[in-house]
Amino acid sequence: MGKKCRLIACEEAWTIPEVAEELRLVSRGPSQSSDKLLVGGIYDADHDTTGYGKMGFLSGLMDVEERRLPEMNQYGVDMHLLTLTAPGVQMFDADTATELAALSNDRMAEIIAKYPTRFAGLASFAPHSPKRAAKEIDRVMTELKLNGLVVNGHTNGEYFDDPKFWPIFEAAEALDATIYIHPRGPSDTLKGPLMDYAMDSAMWAYGVEVATNMLRMMAGGVFDRFPKLRICVGHMGEMVPFFIWRINFMNSRAQKVGRAPKTQRSMEEYFKDNFVFTTSGVEDPLTLRYAIDRMGIENVIWAIDYPYQPMKPAVDFIENFACTEAEMHALCHGNAERVFRIAAE
Repeated sequence: MGKKCRLIACEEAWTIPEVAEELRLVSRGPSQSSDKLLVGGIYDADHDTTGYGKMGFLSGLMDVEERRLPEMNQYGVDMHLLTLTAPGVQMFDADTATELAALSNDRMAEIIAKYPTRFAGLASFAPHSPKRAAKEIDRVMTELKLNGLVVNGHTNGEYFDDPKFWPIFEAAEALDATIYIHPRGPSDTLKGPLMDYAMDSAMWAYGVEVATNMLRMMAGGVFDRFPKLRICVGHMGEMVPFFIWRINFMNSRAQKVGRAPKTQRSMEEYFKDNFVFTTSGVEDPLTLRYAIDRMGIENVIWAIDYPYQPMKPAVDFIENFACTEAEMHALCHGNAERVFRIAAE
């Protein structure tokens, strides 16, 4: 136990001042988005009604050199895969979102250039402008040489089974760029009973939101159209690995009676072939062992979910997880290097 190998953490939140300021303004606007609770708590301390503003998330998101790097050094984390934190640019109008995505991608590339052995990064894009998003995907993968892409669940209540998003998937598949679908607050048509008891975010609604997007993509035939498209999700697969047998069975039945479109592969095959998932925010050895045994070690990647989750417990969890040496290396760095195009040491 207590094995030590290269540690690449693969869902590590980050932001820039311009995005933070725009989110502060959004949090004071008239939108009824479920994201406003978390956004207002983190970015608008004067109007925080959630308590999130007292948890130090904002400094953790923006301070790379004075806070993040020393913590990484203290706990033996070799690299963070940076992601523009949820809800990214998706609460903004399409023009603002496109501009701020490009700016954040440029800033991320600067950090990586300064600390190439310590940081890698996933690029943002504005999904509500799919053609411009496709151009930005080409730019970040060919010019900035970033390591993949990140998006945050639905955009304006629309999910990725909609063909309007196909230019994004065409670009990602052509460039072999993994898309990390990170959670955000539930859409207006889903949020209802999820808004009480702090269920609106990580306790429950985030998993429901991303899993809904995942299932719509699989059942809607997205991976028949884009068979090489790779999607990453967090939080031990957003519950899907643990429900996959029933998902698979019920979708097969629905196809037989005409309630779901015929697909070329089963839901389980899509999940195993087109998805990988990280451990972010789930530090339970029984859950991780099931995920490996059920879905395959090649599909599971370690992550912290910094700064929303503390570093030390996440490092202790993975370094003391009961597994083979080969599994440990796959979890901690091998799968990340392959999926996110990170150079091996």
